[in-house]
Amino acid sequence: MITDRGVSTVGKRARAAVANSVHENSRILPSSVIKISTALKFRLTPFRPFCRAFLSLGSFAFLLIHLAINRTLSLSVSSPSVPSLRPSREASGGEARGGRQHPSPAMPRANAGLGLAAISYVAVDYLRYVSPSWHGRLQPALWAVLALAAACRAPFYRHWPLELRSAIPFLVSLVFMLSALLCEALSVRFVTAVLGLDWHTSSPPLPDSGQWLLLFLNEKLPQVVVDILRAHIIGLHHFLMLFVMLAFSVVFNSVKAPGLGLAARYMFTMAIGRLLRAVTFVSTILPSVRPWCAEVRFPVPYHPHPWVQKYYMPYASDSDAIRKLIQIDMPYATIGEYPGEYRPNWGRMNFLIDILRPTVSEGSSWYQLLKKAGGGCNDLLYSGHMLVAVLTAMAWTEAYGGWTSALIWILVLHSAQREIRERHHYTVDCIVAIYVGILLWRMTGFIWSAKDATKTKRLAKLDEVQSRLIHAAKDSDIDEIRDLLKEVERAGQERRGSSQWAIWLFAGTTITVSLIMVLLAFTLTSDG
Repeated sequence: MITDRGVSTVGKRARAAVANSVHENSRILPSSVIKISTALKFRLTPFRPFCRAFLSLGSFAFLLIHLAINRTLSLSVSSPSVPSLRPSREASGGEARGGRQHPSPAMPRANAGLGLAAISYVAVDYLRYVSPSWHGRLQPALWAVLALAAACRAPFYRHWPLELRSAIPFLVSLVFMLSALLCEALSVRFVTAVLGLDWHTSSPPLPDSGQWLLLFLNEKLPQVVVDILRAHIIGLHHFLMLFVMLAFSVVFNSVKAPGLGLAARYMFTMAIGRLLRAVTFVSTILPSVRPWCAEVRFPVPYHPHPWVQKYYMPYASDSDAIRKLIQIDMPYATIGEYPGEYRPNWGRMNFLIDILRPTVSEGSSWYQLLKKAGGGCNDLLYSGHMLVAVLTAMAWTEAYGGWTSALIWILVLHSAQREIRERHHYTVDCIVAIYVGILLWRMTGFIWSAKDATKTKRLAKLDEVQSRLIHAAKDSDIDEIRDLLKEVERAGQERRGSSQWAIWLFAGTTITVSLIMVLLAFTLTSDG
């Protein structure tokens, strides 16, 4: 919207343009009239009252315009749903005068409250390893305080209309992310089951120089440093909850609104990252860093799938067979004798039988198989845990910044080395996840931008109205001036278009559902 200061600037420039225009005409008009009066013997006296009246009328008209626009826009500024452009104008003026800049409501001041809350959450949760009794007391108290603070602050939040406009992208991103996670779960089960348990137990892990480096450092570094590197300071659920805290902090004006827009970008980026990850680890199946994992967690058949029996097993270890396969580029070997496949009746979902490879002991529900997929037991290039950590760190860096973001990046690196140290992933999985997460976050900046696009549009509208006012003043076009007034009034009404009861209903629903989901996450899971 256009601010009082902007309108005042428009009024001053318009009046100056009119005065300059009339002044120039007053210098041109007498010479022309003198020539005409000399030729036709006319006097100049009858034209002087007309010039004075025209000048007075013009000044009065622009005074009315200035007052009317000021009144219209003051109503818009008083509405809590419309952020003002005043700070940006003052900031630009302050830069020109060497003065102090004032942050706008859309880009709030940096404060340490969010950072302290985040570090307190991580520290209190780590007490489960140091002092479980204190952890049992402090963690519920901390989350109760944070939830109560968010609920009390929500009624005074000024940007609920922005959140309402971001609701649809948020829901679309949520559905997209859930679909991507379903696709990833299918892929995880497929790469684990397709080769059979015999392959998992017999395939050694790949050589990993990152693991060698960490073992070397364990011998050289002081024991205190090694203990810190081994400590379970932060995990996957911590990074997820840190992002939830970041998104909720919009109600405290710690990050730029809308919070649902930031969450939509986070989930959309997560969905793309998960789909790319599924395509990557399905393309080439790598042996697990923990060879015993599949036999413990997945009761899949021991023998390979018929596809593997035909296209992989005959050529897996015979170099002559591989050379011949390259030459003729067609499968030629005889398939060995293997047990038959168990094929339950899943109705319309029968196409999943070859992907999931169910067994009799797992029951007859395909949904139960997907619930047991978890993280899989192959090496899943790249690391999903590290993708979540990097996206959280990128969101904090872009939306909040400061020392807290730097500390979160240190925790990301600590989590990466622990993933490698504990043999959850190869080093390449963590490295690829870090740069893929950074690049994906940069690519999806169109969903939630750090720049205020609406402010840019309002400034452009201000310049347009100013230019049209100046032209109308020079042309003495009163109709054009009336049209400009009506346009400004319509703009103010459009900014207040959302009904107040709908906004409050949306606000209450959003806060209630979000808090319930967070509480259920901590109640129904062991570690959040």
